[in-house]
Amino acid sequence: MGYRSDRDSLGTVKIPADAYYGPFTGRAIKQYHVTGQKPHPYLIESFAMIKRSAAIANMRTKTLDRKRGNAIVKACDKILAGKYQDQFVVDMINSGAGTAFNMNTNEVVANVALKILHKGLGQYKYLHPNDHVNMSQSSNDTFPTAMHVAILFAIRDTLPAIDKLINSLGRKAKQFSSYKKVGRTHLMDALPVTLGSEFASYTTALTIARDGIVSAKKELEKVALGGTAVGTGANTPKGYRNIAITELAKKSKLPLRPQQDMQYALQSRYAVANMSSALKNFSGELSKIANDIRLMASGPIAGLSELGIPAVHAGSSIMPGKVNPSLAECMNMICFSIVGNDTTVTLAAQAGQFELNVMLPVMLKAVLDSTDMLTNFLPIFSANLIDGLTANKKKLQANIEKSPVIVTLLAPKIGYQKSADLFKESLKTGKTIRELVISKKLMTKKQVDSLLK
Repeated sequence: MGYRSDRDSLGTVKIPADAYYGPFTGRAIKQYHVTGQKPHPYLIESFAMIKRSAAIANMRTKTLDRKRGNAIVKACDKILAGKYQDQFVVDMINSGAGTAFNMNTNEVVANVALKILHKGLGQYKYLHPNDHVNMSQSSNDTFPTAMHVAILFAIRDTLPAIDKLINSLGRKAKQFSSYKKVGRTHLMDALPVTLGSEFASYTTALTIARDGIVSAKKELEKVALGGTAVGTGANTPKGYRNIAITELAKKSKLPLRPQQDMQYALQSRYAVANMSSALKNFSGELSKIANDIRLMASGPIAGLSELGIPAVHAGSSIMPGKVNPSLAECMNMICFSIVGNDTTVTLAAQAGQFELNVMLPVMLKAVLDSTDMLTNFLPIFSANLIDGLTANKKKLQANIEKSPVIVTLLAPKIGYQKSADLFKESLKTGKTIRELVISKKLMTKKQVDSLLK
């Protein structure tokens, strides 16, 4: 492999001859070997759109000549078409404020633009990563803007996956609507419910949590682009900010608008933390549902055995025939990871000082990890577990008949103390409450059946 020598303010750096990144990136990849994860595709896409929008705004305000500006726009279009993705090599967790990734983007765009201008890679005297690609910008306003755009792209993918699960649970609610079962509080027998009403409550919980995610999008639609280093818009020409954000909204197809307080837009990461919290809240509801399914499917002999689950693979390497709630267990682990990601985001969000929060890369990685897990796994969870659930009607009915807690329904008629005595006798003798009430002539058969129904 041949090398070329690229020069920056710190000196000369050896770069692979065919690399489209430059000296800053060459230094950065030696420093930020952290996760081994390359930049998320939505981060690359967001930054390419930002550089494109900035170039258009700079041309329209006559601060960038059209030859260079059009080359930058064309370079960004090539990146947005999927080319040069392998040139974005900085780790997802990199320098504070994401400067390393911003420069990775500036250098790749610059070198692609140089190629368009029929110049050699690294010939920055013709088109420079900082002077031209990064014109009117700072990492401090571009990375926060890219964060918002990337997360909005990710949420756009996640919401249909959530809707698929809600719909699957809704179908089960209807399917199971006539199946009575013993309700449980404190993990102990409680008054009867229907299996369908339990699943209907699951759909309600996830729908409300989904609404929280949708609501959290609104603050992400306000972006920092044009604030440059400290939110004052230093080194931006008049009109640049509105043009750049309008172009970014058009290209991204997102309802983006300027954050009115640009210093706030750099200081605070509330919008990202708010979305992370909404994802955490959703995962909390989801984990509860997965737990319930695991418990109801426990057995088949010594557990509750109220639900049958589809076998997706053998449950044990040693016990033949065993079927585990593997997808529900995986769902739990995903939810735990999302809670952990939100803790990371919360700590990073409070770690800003003065005019800038620099903990941007780790926040973005955490949120995109959460959205990716939900987007990838929720359709599998819906199709391969929820859609295949079956109800053990005999077990459900037997539990209803045997559980002494239904005496609660009779208490208004026969009194609390007699009801408590019947409860104890039922447990001791194994006779049902119905049998005891009728045998003791506390109520007629017709009266008991009417109340229990």
